[in-house]
Amino acid sequence: MVTYFLKKLGYGFLVIFGVIVVVFFIFHALPGDPTKMIAGPRATPETIAIIKKDLGLDKPLSTQFAYYLNDLSVISVHEDTPKNQLDYGYLKLFSISNSAFVVKTPYLRKSYYRNKRIDEMLFERVSATLVLSITAMLFATFFGVILGIICALKQNSFLDHTLVSISVLGISTPSFVAAIFIALVFGYYLSEYTGLDMTGSLWVLSAIDGKQLALKNIILPALTLGLRPLAIITQLTRSSMIEELCKDYVRTAKAKGLPQHIVIFKHTLKNAINPVVTAISNWLATLIAGAFFVEYVFSWKGLGWLTIESVQKLDLPVVMGATLVVAVIFVFITLVVDLLYALLDPRVRA
Repeated sequence: MVTYFLKKLGYGFLVIFGVIVVVFFIFHALPGDPTKMIAGPRATPETIAIIKKDLGLDKPLSTQFAYYLNDLSVISVHEDTPKNQLDYGYLKLFSISNSAFVVKTPYLRKSYYRNKRIDEMLFERVSATLVLSITAMLFATFFGVILGIICALKQNSFLDHTLVSISVLGISTPSFVAAIFIALVFGYYLSEYTGLDMTGSLWVLSAIDGKQLALKNIILPALTLGLRPLAIITQLTRSSMIEELCKDYVRTAKAKGLPQHIVIFKHTLKNAINPVVTAISNWLATLIAGAFFVEYVFSWKGLGWLTIESVQKLDLPVVMGATLVVAVIFVFITLVVDLLYALLDPRVRA
């Protein structure tokens, strides 16, 4: 089991390193110069050169990448100065000349525009993304399982064909397209009846009461984000239930005179739920990574909204930090799921 865990952990680090490499070089290859956007349209070449030197953008790309890896590393080498001690908050192991080998938390640097630590910015936003993703997953799981059971019990009926067709449409529709449609219909045209707004975040500022929790704002983005997993869970539950309903133990339970709801929920669903649990665990990680455009359409102030806003401003450290955090969350959830499978089924370890 330890060997299996270490192997999966090694794969996880490789994935994270691959994300770091791809994101760093892709965003540094994008057109546009962040120093010019920071300095303004009337900045002189001397001012731009000073800003580039201050941000470390005057060095070759390979050198910038090496410095970035050094900042992200838990054990790294830095010049032992009061400024570096303040920025990195490190624990010095030993010194060599003017440099020191240190232990620290990964340093994601500071935003070009806000001059604020990126880890602090991401910490403020990650809770909104997690709340949205978990709410969407709960919505998809509950209604997906219920609809899947109904389809299985009404197999080949008009209701079954209708729900399956709708689920296929839900799988095929991209989240950003569904987001625009749902925002317009329920947040604009039918807003008088639904009481919902096109945009809004989990917390809103009021001139009278200050910061207030606005739970109604989560309804439309959670509905949008949960449509695709809802459709997949419906189809998985339907196919698993149909397979289980044909087995001998179900016929035996019915022959003993057990009520249908006990046969369905206590016996059949218990055995049919395994592939659904697999889909739920995989989709939860996917939703966290895929909430970016949904957050932007609904102005939900999470990681996605912050990332897209930073892309528009060429605030590359924020974009790279947000992408890296999402990758770490994705790898962590996948690792936990793999370990649970290995504990439940020893064949997985083999």
